[in-house]
Amino acid sequence: MLISRILGGATAILAGLAISAQAETWDMPTPYPDATFHTVNITEFAADVAAATDGALEINVHSAASLFKHPEISRAVRSGQVPIGEFFLSLLANENPAFGADSLPFLATNYDDAERLWAAQKEVIAGLLEDQGMMVLYAVPWPPQGLYTTSEITSVDDLVGLKFRTYNATLEEFANLAGAAPTQVEVPDIPQAFSTGRVEAMITSPSTGVNSKAWDFLTHYTDIQAWIPKNVVVVNARSFRRLDDATQTAVLEAAAAAEARGWEMSRAETEAQTAVLAENGIIVVAPSEDLMTGLREIGAQMLESWTAEAGEAGAALLSAYGK
Repeated sequence: MLISRILGGATAILAGLAISAQAETWDMPTPYPDATFHTVNITEFAADVAAATDGALEINVHSAASLFKHPEISRAVRSGQVPIGEFFLSLLANENPAFGADSLPFLATNYDDAERLWAAQKEVIAGLLEDQGMMVLYAVPWPPQGLYTTSEITSVDDLVGLKFRTYNATLEEFANLAGAAPTQVEVPDIPQAFSTGRVEAMITSPSTGVNSKAWDFLTHYTDIQAWIPKNVVVVNARSFRRLDDATQTAVLEAAAAAEARGWEMSRAETEAQTAVLAENGIIVVAPSEDLMTGLREIGAQMLESWTAEAGEAGAALLSAYGK
């Protein structure tokens, strides 16, 4: 009986050690608050991975840039400081123009076009990130980007001199071409930047406007549908390869589900969050033809310079997109 107890205890200890050896926790930095639909989707992705692996892989989501600031996340994944992370794809446009294709003004302004653009862009992006030791798991778009201001804007001339919030090189170029004064501001700092007069205008999604409670510090939202940028979720390639085959499959399947779910969430988010802006007193207006003409001219200039800078890779991307 004593031997049975000893053997039973040893078996339990060995089983516990085996579970402990197999279980792994990944810290995942993300830049946006818990209520943002991207973060909601990522939380579901993490839950799907845990369920599919019976807890062998747990993904601990650190939202709102609480673990790494947004511009640091890609480097953290690349260096192996964390195995997985999410960031705004065009933040890497300084490294290669292909990263910023989805933030080119008026290149893709509806979801069907955005899906075609991602299909054309994905292979290029995957190769560039592979060179940095990363793998693309999935990408999810923001709603079409609109113009937020503290007064009515009816033409590009109305933007001249305004302090304009930027978050990447593409938007900085846009602000300069519009005659505005670009100022780098991350999402968590938007309310303070407007309240202190550091910025007076921005282009961002209805989602970010609602999450930032834009009605507290500005008055107008002009629905210019300028572009549909994406967030991308990437994994450190070495970390991924260390997983067993079954866990790798579980991660990839959960990622595919998250991408499909995220695109649908984004579509629903556009209408719902635009309505929330109006309900809270923001004046939501369709852009004037004069404004759109001027904005499209800026977009055409930016596409021309982007194409020249992007070279053969850019030409191949645009050809695959059908542009």
